[in-house]
Amino acid sequence: MDAAIEKAWWKECAVYQIYPRSFFDSNGDGVGDLAGITQKLDYIASLGVGAVWLNPVYDSPNDDMGYDIRNYEAIMQEFGTMADFDALLNGLHARGMRLIMDLVVNHSSDEHAWFVESRKSKDNRYRDFYIWRDGKDGAEPNNWASFFTPSAWKYDAKTDQWYLHLFSEKQPDLNWRNPAVRAEVYAMMNRWFDRGVDGFRMDVINLIAKAEGLPDGAGSPSPEGYVFAPAHFADQPPVHDYLREMRRACFDGRDCMCVGETPFSSSATAFSYVDPVHRELDMVFSFDLMDIDSGKSGKWEIVPWNLDRMKSIIEDWQTALTDGWNILFCSNHDQPRPVSRFGSLKSEALRVRSAKMLGVAMHLLRGTPFLYQGEELGMTNVPFRDIFDIRDLESLNFYRLAAARGEAEAAWQAILHKGRDNARVPMQWSAEQNASFTTGTPWLMVNPNHDVINVEAAEHDPDSVLHFYRKLLRLRADSRTLLYGDFRLIEREHAQVFAYTRMLEGKTCIILCNMSEKTARLTEQRGGECILRNMNGAMQANLLEPFEARVLVSDDADFDKQRSERG
Repeated sequence: MDAAIEKAWWKECAVYQIYPRSFFDSNGDGVGDLAGITQKLDYIASLGVGAVWLNPVYDSPNDDMGYDIRNYEAIMQEFGTMADFDALLNGLHARGMRLIMDLVVNHSSDEHAWFVESRKSKDNRYRDFYIWRDGKDGAEPNNWASFFTPSAWKYDAKTDQWYLHLFSEKQPDLNWRNPAVRAEVYAMMNRWFDRGVDGFRMDVINLIAKAEGLPDGAGSPSPEGYVFAPAHFADQPPVHDYLREMRRACFDGRDCMCVGETPFSSSATAFSYVDPVHRELDMVFSFDLMDIDSGKSGKWEIVPWNLDRMKSIIEDWQTALTDGWNILFCSNHDQPRPVSRFGSLKSEALRVRSAKMLGVAMHLLRGTPFLYQGEELGMTNVPFRDIFDIRDLESLNFYRLAAARGEAEAAWQAILHKGRDNARVPMQWSAEQNASFTTGTPWLMVNPNHDVINVEAAEHDPDSVLHFYRKLLRLRADSRTLLYGDFRLIEREHAQVFAYTRMLEGKTCIILCNMSEKTARLTEQRGGECILRNMNGAMQANLLEPFEARVLVSDDADFDKQRSERG
């Protein structure tokens, strides 16, 4: 019966993403830490997740909040010690959960020992660990723009050369063409595996190979004269050689999970990473959906999102990865809060209802759900007062450049809508001061709505987003149909409703989600027992209330067994 289904623990569990700096502060210094996470393990386990993904906790000068790593095998002092890390790891394992580390190896910090040595001289043994080039006509080696700065190159006067940094100037790119770099990275990963971690989420892993010769980018230059050129640094052919080598060196023979963040990848390109023939990675993060409200110039050009386009994107990825596996997510540390983006804040009732609806729409698709801290509460974007409230490097650099062009107000509105700090403010534990995140001064402002939206209040409210998410994840875990069933889009032309079926071995689940603020009439009656709904009151067979979500089953034998086992 199961011959065609390749089972794996990482397909059957949900993953909870933690931004350590903002989760819980155990010592009152205003910064979340590892001991704080350990104190909240029972809460995390209560959600019904099977794994935790930690954003980087390695030693870092924090130019980009830990994504600039100074030492891959030491813990950031603000977060605690290696003993604190081991206590967290053991606490997770004792509760039946696994730990996924964030791996950042496209670049390091410029304070990493490798780079400190690399910049000393052209003949230093670590020189070729990074990408150094001579300038061209007194300027940069090519015209590439960085994600964070106008130019992707930084001049170093000591050796009269430039080094490549696709992100900040303090994040020099590693040279993956050098086998010594790859050997060092694989050895480091294996030492973490040997310590007991269960897998890695690999930051921008599809950028590690750059085009031969580093050619100039084509297209319209930025106001500063540079061209953003992912065609020359994303999904380059050698990346597949590197990842297959990584699998042989690190993953083979281990019961682990390896997940890639692959910006700019299409669904077809993504399949090349998860194709079971080579299985370089187990899953990849798709960004098509996260770019749905971005204009031609990128994330800061905000355009209205479109349900038709959302359906098309989801169907594309669900179909293209039928023989692979999807990651299901609508929020993370780099994205604004989904309820502010795709739901409604017009009333507290609609915030709660739309937050629940978004969970149903996303996390019952075929793939592994990744929840970001606070999503289970329906946390919202933040009413930052001015640019001095912002800590995110990307937002600050964007604002600085826009202000220099006289566009400060437009930039500020874009930051309020899509800035990364919306997701990075402290977790809201209670209505008390600082949301009970810290007894000190929080590193980033707390959302003032924590007096209403918080864990303590949600625990006492049987109709809260939190309790609904627990039901949602239990429902998924209890159903082979929802775990492994096929996906089919229905209500394709409906202007308000996102709906699909999951089918396996004669059993069908129907997921119906009204993504609008108006009542929606279905094009045909969808029958079956309703086993999950995000609102109370009478249910009309062919009408969905604003932001209503339903899960129907045509044959619920799939669920009866689990119900009887739980009594």
